[in-house]
Amino acid sequence: MLKWLGAEVWRLRNTFVWSWQGWAAAWASEKSLRQWTAVHVISVLLACLLDIDTAERAVIIGLGFVLLAAELMNTGLEEVVDYLSTKTDPRAKKAKDCGSAAVALSAIAGGAAWLVVLIG
Repeated sequence: MLKWLGAEVWRLRNTFVWSWQGWAAAWASEKSLRQWTAVHVISVLLACLLDIDTAERAVIIGLGFVLLAAELMNTGLEEVVDYLSTKTDPRAKKAKDCGSAAVALSAIAGGAAWLVVLIG
C-alpha cells in the first residue's frame, strides 16, 4: 500500500512539474496566452466584486479557465504542426484553424455567460 501511494505521489508531482513547464513555455512565447490571462484575471476580479450569485460566479470563472486551456491546446497543436513540416499543406492549415476556432468559441462562451449574468 505504501509503495503504491509513494508511486502515486511521485506521479502527481511529475504531472505538476510537466504542467508548469508547459505553462511557462507557452507564457514565454505566446502573446495571446498572456492577453487571455489578463482578461481572465480581470473577469475573476469583476466576478468576485459584483453582486452575482455563486453559480454565476463559478460559471464565469470556470469558462475563463476553459478559455486558457483551449489556448494552451491550440499552442500545442500549432507547435506539433510546425514541427512536423514547414511546407504549406491544407491539412496543417485546417488543424491550426480548428485550434483557433476552439479558442474563439471558448471566448464567445465566456462573453455569452457575462452577457447573461449582466442582462439577466
